[in-house]
Amino acid sequence: MDKAALRRAALDRRKAAHDPARGAVACERLIALLRPNLGRPVAGYMPIRSEIDPRPAMTALAAHGPVAVPVIAGAGRPLRFRCWSPGCAMVPGPFGASVPEHGDEIVPEVLIVPLVGFDRCGARLGYGGGFYDRTLEGLRARGPVLAVGLAYAAQEIARVPVEPTDQPLDAIVTEAGIIHPENGD
Repeated sequence: MDKAALRRAALDRRKAAHDPARGAVACERLIALLRPNLGRPVAGYMPIRSEIDPRPAMTALAAHGPVAVPVIAGAGRPLRFRCWSPGCAMVPGPFGASVPEHGDEIVPEVLIVPLVGFDRCGARLGYGGGFYDRTLEGLRARGPVLAVGLAYAAQEIARVPVEPTDQPLDAIVTEAGIIHPENGD
């Protein structure tokens, strides 16, 4: 199955699985996983469509250090990250995701990554724009970065086709548990 067909099927499964209670369980697992990283600059995201809402985790993390959300700088370019705080003024951004109206830019060391699908090897299926792959490649060239996917368990795919430009996730958090790709569990 090609990536476009995998993407459509995974989006359908995500939509069917979408549930705030399941998302809240995943966020609690995410907070627990990221506890050793408190104080490091974190990038979350503003949810669109049926993505899990990471804002409860982002709010908890913001009590200990800077939190930002991605800003699309243009096609073919890496993401930039603008500081976010609970209740800050937001404006519409590209693709329907809101961005903070004002705020400094930061370079995150921890990224909470939205996704369409994933596999147990840490491969991520996104929307197809390559924004996170370009961004992670650049950030990892500068130093250590922890990239954690946030998804419903139903979004798991047996095997995501991987291209040379694809950047792996370090962990995937779902309502069912935490997957550590290095050992597949």
